Amino acid sequence: MVLIPEWMFRHTATIEPFEGDGAYGPIYGDPVTEKCLVDDERRLVRNAEGSEVVSDMTIFLRAGAYYPAGSRVTVGGRTTTVIASKNRDGGGLPTPDHTEVVCR
Repeated sequence: MVLIPEWMFRHTATIEPFEGDGAYGPIYGDPVTEKCLVDDERRLVRNAEGSEVVSDMTIFLRAGAYYPAGSRVTVGGRTTTVIASKNRDGGGLPTPDHTEVVCR
């Protein structure tokens, strides 16, 4: 397995995993701090329902990380919401395995 090298994770994200909706709005789990690589690029992506939405930030995390849609992410003082979390695993091919998290 080939991983994105640890030295490339130059940013730190605080992620509050989405756990569901309550009577007063979204419910989040305990905050988790992850080293990451941030790409500020605006692009169209599909959400869990298949609708096209605009993503303003993509975060690359260690392989195996998972944060569901709706999770709250703070990077560099900027708070955003996860649209989708994608496992990028080459299945043994020499690719840089990682988790890609697209955010609003």
